[in-house]
Amino acid sequence: MSDVSEQSEADGLLSGDRLLVLAILFVGVVGSGIARWLLGNAGFETLGMVVFVLGYGGMVFTLWYGWLRHMELTGPGGQ
Repeated sequence: MSDVSEQSEADGLLSGDRLLVLAILFVGVVGSGIARWLLGNAGFETLGMVVFVLGYGGMVFTLWYGWLRHMELTGPGGQ
């Protein structure tokens, strides 16, 4: 019986939701950073900065809209 609970815990470590969050974080930080670096090296510094800000900001908005917006954040007394 413990084998079943251990298996379900192992499945939970890399569930679809967690993989999606990790992919969004990776693309938002690393992807926009690499795009900014490539554009900067090509002589498009301003465009690179815009791409980085939009990529990073889009990642933050996507994570908020997809996961954090639904949470009820209250104080310790529920107030």
